[in-house]
Amino acid sequence: VTRNMDTTSLATTFPFTSSELSSNEGVLYGLNEHNGSLVIFDRFSLENANSVVFAKAGAGKSYMVKLEILRSLMFGTEVIIIDPENEYKTLSDAVGGEYINFSFSSPNRINPFDLSALTEKSEENELNLKILSLHSLFKIIMGTLTPTEEAILDRALVATYKAKGITPDPTTQKLPPPLMEDLYKALIGMEEPQSRSLADRIEKFVKGSFRGIVDQPSNVNLKNPFTVFSVRDLEDTLKPIAIYIILDYIWTKMRRDLKKRLLIVDEAWYLMRQPDSAAFLYGIAKRARKYFLGLTTITQDVEDFLGTDYGKAIVTNSSIQILMKQSPAAIDKVAQTFYLSEGEKHLLLSSEVGEGLFFAGNNHVAIRVVASPDEHKLITTKPSEILAQQQTPPAPKVRLVSETTT
Repeated sequence: VTRNMDTTSLATTFPFTSSELSSNEGVLYGLNEHNGSLVIFDRFSLENANSVVFAKAGAGKSYMVKLEILRSLMFGTEVIIIDPENEYKTLSDAVGGEYINFSFSSPNRINPFDLSALTEKSEENELNLKILSLHSLFKIIMGTLTPTEEAILDRALVATYKAKGITPDPTTQKLPPPLMEDLYKALIGMEEPQSRSLADRIEKFVKGSFRGIVDQPSNVNLKNPFTVFSVRDLEDTLKPIAIYIILDYIWTKMRRDLKKRLLIVDEAWYLMRQPDSAAFLYGIAKRARKYFLGLTTITQDVEDFLGTDYGKAIVTNSSIQILMKQSPAAIDKVAQTFYLSEGEKHLLLSSEVGEGLFFAGNNHVAIRVVASPDEHKLITTKPSEILAQQQTPPAPKVRLVSETTT
């Protein structure tokens, strides 16, 4: 005799979850499928506040993350998002957030040479960290560099900052930073023949078809408690470069002051494709706790993400892990990484939208995401529902955030 069972019924038959996963404080993530209790958790109470969200397309991962964002804002947590597909614009508009479109036609610009302008003494050499980050950026732009080319680029970067009066002395780092054009000129002026080749490889960002996107002073900020950076309107070849620059800008600026923040990187596979950008994302995951930051990494390319050393390291450095519906192609890699039982694998293959496994520290439960009708209107990703909302008179904005100074 066979009988069909929904995942809620199925969850009660598997002895794989903790019976309870709730605390007195924190955000409501959903309902425990095992016993119907609330899954309430404060991610900042754990060893680190990082999370990873893995699911196939259409499983409800964006819906779940938006719900966490909305509820976190109500507790005064600031939120910054890198949004490759304009997933978060409706929510940003509804709560009075700042939505920054990063494209050729947009006036928004970020200078990758910006420094944090911290003047107090630090264990970290700010200029050296920035130059290391720029090395990674130029590897993404230029491709593989020989040791000689790396050495020439390093000398050119140091000279470019020095020409602006900026040295490892923190008091000099409030001076206006150089631009991409300044590095281009420094390379042109060097004697080594390889320097001209390096200059040629960034010329399109200074004089050519990509001019204007990364060679101007920054004119954006993180003053709004809910800030979204969109790269949807950039061509695919530029998206990894733009996402790296935005992420580096966020990381540089947010270290100026200590605030409770979430940094959400959607479609993180854009960064994982390149070893240098993957290493940078891992570096943020490892150091986020020091700056009262929780990094959320989201991807539907689960198998590829977990197939990289940096991807595995990011998972290891994330105290909260959320797994929603998985594809048959990815389930074995997921099961191996998270030590899932056969029952848990079956649950993830048969989950409905908004259902999955919620890991917090050493405990985990089967979870179902739940939202109120008002929350649902703000976070739905269904095109039919979004279209219906656009055709009705707009409701008053839910002003959950107010501008503060960063």
